[in-house]
Amino acid sequence: MPENDRFLVVNEHDADNFIHAENYLGIAYSDDLVIVQITMSAGRTLEVRKSLYRRIADLLNQEAGLRKEDVFINLVETAKENWSFGNGEAQYAT
Repeated sequence: MPENDRFLVVNEHDADNFIHAENYLGIAYSDDLVIVQITMSAGRTLEVRKSLYRRIADLLNQEAGLRKEDVFINLVETAKENWSFGNGEAQYAT
């Protein structure tokens, strides 16, 4: 990740506005479920993605005491030319 490439949006919802399955694919969720969605440029390997999932779950477990079962991660890939970081320019387009 390039230096200073850090843009973060955090949304918190009360119980009435956060609806999720109690379990899915054999994973039981608690009311502490955290959903992490990352929008990124396409191109990471499956192994890099798996490593990222493990690292995020491990850190949230170690630093925040969150159960790993309650770490739901979704990656959204987009082509590099679909980004504009300002000035109406496509900085990553080649």
